[in-house]
Parts: sequence; C-alpha cells; structure tokens
Amino acid sequence: MKKPKFLTGEEAAAMIKDDSTIATIGMTLVSASETILKAVEKRFLETGSPNHLTLVHSCGQSDRDRGIQHFSHEGMLYRIIGGHWGLQPRMMKLIAENKILAYCIPQGQFAQLYRSMAGGEPGKITKVGLGTFIDPRIDGGKMNAITKDAPDIVDVVTIDGEEYMRYKPIPLDYCIIRGTYVDEMGNLTTDEEAMQLEVFSAVMACKKFGGKVIAQAKYKVKAGSLHCKRVTVPGIFIDAVVMCPNPEEDHRQTHSFAFDPAYCGDIKVPVSESDVLPLNLRKVIGRRALMELHVDDVLNVGTGIPNDVVGPIISEEGVGDDVTVTVESGIYGGIPMGGVDFGIAKNNFALLRHDDQFDYYNGAGVDVTYMGAGEIDPDGNVNATKLGPNPTGAGGFIDITTNAKHVVFCSSFTGKGLDCSFEDGRLHINKEGSLIKFVNKVQQISYNGKIAREKRQKMHYVTERAVFELRPEGLVLTEIAPGIDLQTQILDLMEFKPVISENLKEMNPAIFSEAVPYGLKDIIRNH
Repeated sequence: MKKPKFLTGEEAAAMIKDDSTIATIGMTLVSASETILKAVEKRFLETGSPNHLTLVHSCGQSDRDRGIQHFSHEGMLYRIIGGHWGLQPRMMKLIAENKILAYCIPQGQFAQLYRSMAGGEPGKITKVGLGTFIDPRIDGGKMNAITKDAPDIVDVVTIDGEEYMRYKPIPLDYCIIRGTYVDEMGNLTTDEEAMQLEVFSAVMACKKFGGKVIAQAKYKVKAGSLHCKRVTVPGIFIDAVVMCPNPEEDHRQTHSFAFDPAYCGDIKVPVSESDVLPLNLRKVIGRRALMELHVDDVLNVGTGIPNDVVGPIISEEGVGDDVTVTVESGIYGGIPMGGVDFGIAKNNFALLRHDDQFDYYNGAGVDVTYMGAGEIDPDGNVNATKLGPNPTGAGGFIDITTNAKHVVFCSSFTGKGLDCSFEDGRLHINKEGSLIKFVNKVQQISYNGKIAREKRQKMHYVTERAVFELRPEGLVLTEIAPGIDLQTQILDLMEFKPVISENLKEMNPAIFSEAVPYGLKDIIRNH
C-alpha cells in the first residue's frame, strides 16, 4: 500500500521547486503548518529558493507574524491568490507597493472551488461576486495596479439567460495541510484542530493536477489504531509527513493558546462573569444591531465588531436558546472568539467543514448576518475590503452578504480617533474621528446596494449614533442616539445628505447603560 515519507521540515521544504503554485490550508493561525512554513522561508532566505511562487489560500492565515506571513518576501512570491490579508501586514505591504501580483476570491467560493477542481469541473459557477469588485467588468478581484493587465482568473457566463460568475480552476503543484494524529500509513485526523476547514477538498484538487501533498502532524501512532471515521485524509493521498518537534510553538491550536479542549468540542466549560464585556463603543453598536433579531433566527457573525461582541452579548442577555450563532468556519452555537482568534468558539454544538458551511450561506442564506464595514455611499454600496492603502480582501463577506435575508453592518460613524462616553442613557462624543465613512463614492464595492434593492434584501447600517436602512429611495436615516445633534454630529460629517425618515426615532437608551442585561430578550420576543 502506498504511504508517505516521514521527513523533517527542512527536507519537506526542499521538495518545493521554483515557479510552483502552493495551496496552504488554515484560518488565522488555526491549522497553520508552522514547522513546514518556517522551513520554506528559511530555505529561501539562505539560498534564494524556492522563488517566483504562486501562493493560494482561501482564508486569512496569519496572526500578524506567523502563518503565510513566512511567504511575504519579494522574490519568493510572484503572485498571491487569496481570500483575506487583514492580519498579514507584510503581505498587504507587498500588495500595496506592487511587488507581487494579487487577486482576491471570496473565501467561500475559494473553499468550494477546490471541490470543483477536484471533480474536473470548469470552475465554480455562482452568482456570488456579481456587481462587486470581484466582477471582471469592475476589477476582477485584482488588488493592485500591476495586476490590472494580468490575465483574469474569473469571468461572467450566461446560463439560461442569467449571468453567473465563473471562478476558474487553479492548477496546484503542492498542498500544505495540518492534522493532529497520523499513523504509520499516513492516515491523518484533525481531532484537536479548532476548525475542520476544507482540508480534504484541497488535497483532492491538488491530486487532480498531479501535485504533492505535505502534511504536518502532532502525534504519530501505530498503523490501524485510528478509528476509520476519524480519518480526514487517507495516507494514500499524502506524499510527505512532517512531525512537529515543538507543538507549543509551531502546532498551536490558535494564536492565544497551544491547546484548549473547549475549542475543539472535547468539553463544555461554564460561562463566568469575566465573560461580560465592558461598556464601550463596540458593545453599544453590537447591542443596537442585535435588536434586529427575531426568535429562532440563525445568524452569522463576521470579523471586527460583530465577532468581538455579538456572541458575548447574546450570552450576557441569556438569549442563546432563542437564536443560533454561526461562523463561516463551520461553527454553530457557543461563544466565538474575536481578533486574531477569529473563527473558533467554545461550547459550540456543531462544527462543520468550511466548504460545507458555505453551502448554507450561498444557498438558503442565514436569517441575519452581522458584518463590519469601512465606507458606505448614497446608493447603499459598502466597502469592507480595501480601506485606504490596505488591501484586506473579502474573506467571507461577499459570500455571506449576497444571500443573507437581512444584512446588518456594524461600524463606528467616523474613524481614526473617535472617543465616546456614556452617561444616563446618553451618548457623548469626547473627540470626533478624523475619517469620514459616509462618502460620495466607496473606494471598492464589497456590497452592491443596487442589487440588494432589486432583490428586496433587508439591510441596516448601525453606528453608535445613528441607524440607517436601505430602502428603494436609497439610504434612509431612521434613528439617532440620545444626546446627539442631528446637524453637527451626523449630517455635517457626511459627504452626502441621506434621506431622513419622517418617523425619525431616538435609539433605545438602554443600549448606552451599564446594566446587564439591557433587555434584549424582551425585545426579541416582542417582535
């Protein structure tokens, strides 16, 4: 029976040839094959090889320092095709300075593109991406100037009179994956990983193109000792296995800890009072945003404000049995972590494969999705993917907002320096932010307001001082915070004048209170 070679990180790095296309699987630092990635970087810095590489990745895979940041060297990379770079400052710098070709593909489409590639299909066919910067009639997902004249990796096709995006196959030479246990035959499990990800689909895509699969593992066990249902990748599909010599450093479950059984579902832990969030701007925005929920809603939370506050607020308010929280990584229920640990949760009741999760998001669509945002214009177009010079990329933003029944964007009203305080149910602006977010034209279209209105999708844009709703007539101001002046603290800080509702209301003062709970349960149940 075919079985892989067991190699050191250095020996595995020596397998990779110049001009290769490499897929790496992970999200944030979860499932990052650090032993292998560090060895590839070390070899390049010492010898100049491998070079002129194309790096392919569906998710953001870094904690600002590790992960695929190891590839962020001029000369080592020729091209990157990825989903998100928000936690990869060196990679964003290479892209912004036109040192590498850079393409963005929505994260869910990317995860499922591996499936299409594995089956020999002509690409991933979908409506996700139409009308956004991914559409080849706009930017084609090209993230910098030098990529503008490079070949397209997406196109628009017509089937039965309707337009669809086609994400083209990307031939792979190598796929780098990570698992927990590996037996002597190379059979690999992902028991202790905090996400299932799209490991097997990517392996099959690589094998379709004759590529090699390199796996990092934490424990080696006797052949035949792994239960067959635990095996994520059979050993016959793996060419080389690298046993991690230092799991505490290079096989961490996520950025913040080497291993916690609560995040891979092995145990459930009690929620302590320390999990209650302090009252701040982000919590205020999250509290108002959650007032859009109804009993039995299934919701999604994106990176930024939503993932940092939505789960904790739901826990504080005791409404976990009224609604279901999901995250794009495959999580159902529980309390998601935020920041550099985005995508994991403790006490979740189900954890699906990453690519399977997007079958739900791209098909039926969640009841409500909560997303961060950077800019919005009069037509309801939203930019969350390129903020100033930083090309953060789409992540799952475009996939999820395209088909969600209700999209709620969560953002501070201004940026850069905004400082607020709260007293007696009123909002006080201590220092105004210097960055205007309500602009005449967004820098990049991540969410298309025109398409949203045409299909009658419900959309709200929630800030700490004002709430807007996208209606047929455009962006409508519907609520204003107590203590805020309409003219000087809202309208004068916008590049355009929104439609102002004839029934302009005051935001619920309870959301500006220190009280926990603030009454979300009654609000949801009385809808």
